[in-house]
Amino acid sequence: MKRSLVQPHLIIVIHSLGGGGAERVAADLAGYWVQHGFKVTLVTQTDPSTDAYTLHPRVVRCVLGTAGPSGSRVGGALSNAWRIARLRRLFKRERPTLILGMMTTSSVLSILAARGLRCRVIATEHTHPPSQGLSPAWERLRRWAYPKAHAVVALTTDTETWLTRNVPGCRLAVIPNAVRWPLAVVDPVIDPPSRNGRFRLLAVGRLHAQKGFDLLIQAFAEIAPFLPLWDMVILGEGPEREALQAAIDSAGLGERILMPGRVGNVADWYQAADLYVLSSRVEGLSNTLLEAMASGLPAVAFDCETGPRAIIRDGIDGVLVRPVEDPEVLAAHLSHIMAHPDKRAALARRATDVRDRFSMPRIMAMWGQVFGLERRNGDR
Repeated sequence: MKRSLVQPHLIIVIHSLGGGGAERVAADLAGYWVQHGFKVTLVTQTDPSTDAYTLHPRVVRCVLGTAGPSGSRVGGALSNAWRIARLRRLFKRERPTLILGMMTTSSVLSILAARGLRCRVIATEHTHPPSQGLSPAWERLRRWAYPKAHAVVALTTDTETWLTRNVPGCRLAVIPNAVRWPLAVVDPVIDPPSRNGRFRLLAVGRLHAQKGFDLLIQAFAEIAPFLPLWDMVILGEGPEREALQAAIDSAGLGERILMPGRVGNVADWYQAADLYVLSSRVEGLSNTLLEAMASGLPAVAFDCETGPRAIIRDGIDGVLVRPVEDPEVLAAHLSHIMAHPDKRAALARRATDVRDRFSMPRIMAMWGQVFGLERRNGDR
């Protein structure tokens, strides 16, 4: 087959590159496809001062400068009309082959801005829709817009099922997140403290109510007296820091639960841990769970509506805990694994399978199929 001389141009639209799973996926997609022959432009509403991820040097960054609170319903409508106008001007100038909206609002805005243009628009859902809390107006816009997209990508089959039922007419695909392996080191670098013969339970994520760290602290407080050689670390930053620290202090666990903040050398912390725990009330598809398991850590996770069950094979490479949001049940499962090193070792041996199951080449091949460009551009 004769190789096309036309370079595909991918535009990725996302609110910001602040810390988050969808933001990390956007950076990964941009970096991968720019190295595989695409021209890639990444568009954000915010400027780079909020970035938590570094882009490949050949990725073109475009800042719309349209971020900010809307203030009222009318103000919101006007702000979004302005965002659509700015996006449409960019799309008409750049004439992309593909437009990828990251998360619901960016996807809807991209579909609206690209109406009538000769390009394929792909929408994505990175949070299970029932847990999003979208306004009725955005719900209506999603139902109108998504059937007009070339494809709608969901992280899990559970989200695919929800979209089939609630947003009929979509062309759906399920593409999980790829695992980053090995993990890069960025700032800030904070070395894990020496364990001095002690064991460590690790959790990583934004300090937000959705992550359930309050439940995790309750669970650890129940088992701490019976497992005196175990400590816990919660990595991350967010609005719940003060409340979580107060809960730690109230339980008298200030010496055994550490919250160092966000670290850029998280791989070192995975290597310095013995067990990973995901206490989320809701999840999309947890990047930290993938990273921890790729690092050889057995995992215990709440079996929330979507996410962990798509990664953990219960009893093979980790443990799924039901019911969700029950700290006593979480404590029981954690204490069992923490007290049995042979069980931890058996789970850890299979945990690293995620390196293949969620490998970057495998996941990017799935994106290539959705893009519909792989044959058009030779063997890429």
